Amino acid sequence: MQYGHFDDAAREYVINTPHTPYPWINYLGSEQFFSLLSHLGGGYSFYRDARMRRLTRYRYNNVPTDAGGRYLFVNDGGDVWTPTWLPVKAELSHFEARHGLGYSKITGERGGLRVETTYLVPLGENAEVHKVVLTNNTDRPKQVKLFSFVEFALWNANDDQTNYQRNLSIGEVEVEPLSPSGGTAIYHRTEYRERRNHYAVFAVNEAAQGFDTDRETFLGGPFNGFDEAAVPHRGESADSVASGWYPIGSHGNVVELAPGESHALVYVLGYLENDVEAKWADDAKQVVNKVGAHELLARFSSPAAVDDALAALRSYWTELLSTFTVNSSDEKLDRMINVWNQYQCMVTFNMSRSASYFETGIGRGMGFRDSNQDLLGFVHLVPDRARERILDIAATQLPDGSAYHQYQPLTKRGNNDIGSGFNDDPLWLIAGVAGYLKETGDFSILDAEAPFDNEPGTEAPLWEHLVRSFRFTTDNLGPHGLPLIGRADWNDCLNLNCFSSEPGESFQTTENRAGGVAESVFIAAQFILYGADFAEMAERRGLAEVAADARAKVEAMREVIVTHGWDGEWFRRAYDFFGNPVGTAADTEGQIWIEPQGFAVMAGVGVGDGPGDNASLAITALDSVREMLGTPHGLVLQYPAYRSYRIELGEVSTYPPGYKENGGIFCHNNPWVIIAETVVGRGDYAFEYYKRIAPAYREELSDVHKLEPYAYAQMIAGKEAVRAGEAKNSWLTGTAAWNFVAASQYLLGVRPDYDALVIDPQLGPDLPSFAITRRLRGATYEISVTNSGRRGSRATLVVDGVPVDGNKVPYAPAGARVRIEATL
Repeated sequence: MQYGHFDDAAREYVINTPHTPYPWINYLGSEQFFSLLSHLGGGYSFYRDARMRRLTRYRYNNVPTDAGGRYLFVNDGGDVWTPTWLPVKAELSHFEARHGLGYSKITGERGGLRVETTYLVPLGENAEVHKVVLTNNTDRPKQVKLFSFVEFALWNANDDQTNYQRNLSIGEVEVEPLSPSGGTAIYHRTEYRERRNHYAVFAVNEAAQGFDTDRETFLGGPFNGFDEAAVPHRGESADSVASGWYPIGSHGNVVELAPGESHALVYVLGYLENDVEAKWADDAKQVVNKVGAHELLARFSSPAAVDDALAALRSYWTELLSTFTVNSSDEKLDRMINVWNQYQCMVTFNMSRSASYFETGIGRGMGFRDSNQDLLGFVHLVPDRARERILDIAATQLPDGSAYHQYQPLTKRGNNDIGSGFNDDPLWLIAGVAGYLKETGDFSILDAEAPFDNEPGTEAPLWEHLVRSFRFTTDNLGPHGLPLIGRADWNDCLNLNCFSSEPGESFQTTENRAGGVAESVFIAAQFILYGADFAEMAERRGLAEVAADARAKVEAMREVIVTHGWDGEWFRRAYDFFGNPVGTAADTEGQIWIEPQGFAVMAGVGVGDGPGDNASLAITALDSVREMLGTPHGLVLQYPAYRSYRIELGEVSTYPPGYKENGGIFCHNNPWVIIAETVVGRGDYAFEYYKRIAPAYREELSDVHKLEPYAYAQMIAGKEAVRAGEAKNSWLTGTAAWNFVAASQYLLGVRPDYDALVIDPQLGPDLPSFAITRRLRGATYEISVTNSGRRGSRATLVVDGVPVDGNKVPYAPAGARVRIEATL
């Protein structure tokens, strides 16, 4: 069942009913100001950090779901409704929500009145802007009363939801009935009188007939919900001024419409900062200095200004997405690659794992591991910002090469509440830097300095950070010669040293038991893959001995995996605290895990002579994956799932069978198997696996999948789950970056290397031909592929009419246009 459709020409997903299985959201903002917006108007806004600078309030785990957001109440001759359907839920004769790239349009119609609202965060602005167009589709005049609504958060989102003994007494606002640009502005200034120098403004571009800033007055008392709000039902604002309790922003405007007439208004929700010495507009220090707000409101004092901002935003995304495009006979593949997957990669760049409808923006910031992996999916879009991100990440690394697992985006300092000691983290820095170097060729980044733990005086070149990342792994090996797992590896829930028996205790921060020898086969495969990149960087820096030593250690680890990581039909997952294997046929549960199967083959471990080499470890492991982990909805993380709590394994066994890390389809690691299948030449299997989890291919299953058909989810319930095929945790997941890497670089086969562009398509017979345009290092590559789909077939290349040996095309000078014909 579908609840909408893709409008490929407009690059929008069109939702034609409010009754989706779950709120389907979009992200507004691409620089410093961000908003989450559902198709029903729910969500919230923040500046840079969803925890520390929350502008508007949103209650997670609420009843009904998605209650609270930015609303516009309509009183049309006593008939009260909301064009977003929520919160009033009055029946609409027409509903449509269009989620585009950095903007959304939600339209509702009732009683012959159509209200269309366009929401966006304009480029270069710290503000969310709404353009509201009212159209009278009847043959009689209408007088329409409009009441806007936002509820202000008291900045620190965690404190806002917990510290009521203080917070219910500190809310403050100012109201400007007539701002210099001609509208009405409400200013949220809680704590501005003391340590804050920032405030929020919520304004309308036309003078309002009234306003409200006190929530209980607007709603009609403490026992009314948003759907019963008294002010809209009464049809008149109360001009309430908040003093403590719950500050809000609401404007009351009256619009007269002749038959067939349309009228537009503009609402602006903005974030402003003043220098400390310029906080006040008066000597008594009672009136906020509003110069910045007045300038912002003047820039959006007309609907035409919003139209211009939307056009600029569209152009921005057109230019950005033209970096990589594919034209094939598969429209679902094209829309994922050309639009929605790359768009989601940019959202994960901005958000990491901090703020979604499953992440509150309070408990998690920017992940060390997460951000390095995300970088692989956005470096081609914003290489300059990727460079900055790498140095920010490196600055949170600890002196021994380990890292804080996450850091706060506002302060860029490590977040000790989430802990450290995840022993895969250091190697991801090498992965991120390698991805950046292959995309840009900018080796100067290796000499850029970054501190350790953000401590002044500890600055060192990025190269030194990579050296410590590499050595952290080699200095922390267990009895089998495999890397020690520490707190966990990529799988945060595989806590082999934790032994937690206390309810509510965090598996990620509780003290590990001393004396264990828990090792990770996954980190070993990761070390082989990214150790090769480390060696290549060393050689290019003229460090031949370092490069040779690194390559020797990588080869030694390859032998260790074959000797101690192989279980007979697949790669083992780990060794536990006591030295017992995890992921073995000898166990009744958790026999095979997906992560080492994909990553080991990606790293070339056990790869034989192609898809027909059934004796090779790689083919044997991937066949086991297909047989034991495969489902119509994707590949499960391990099988069989654990049915009882295994204290020696940690959090992974706490989930019910088939969910999350316990036998769920963790979409993040499915692309590792997709890539692995291309490595051994089985592109048909690779493309099949890709289509099982890609959202556009699951659109017709939306009633089962539940979440957005245009964004990857972190998890889909596995075959042992009660609700198999049901997704959770959409948007903020490494699935976005890894699936773009898998599809663009391995299925379609256009992959940047250090000195050349690799052309190596592997996706089976489904697409006999396709064309790709890739912009890279200032040159444009136009690639046409004729595809036989034969297993193991590799492309032969003709470059600008000249046949070439191998699959590498040396990089052309900036400004060049290179035409490549690939045949396989």
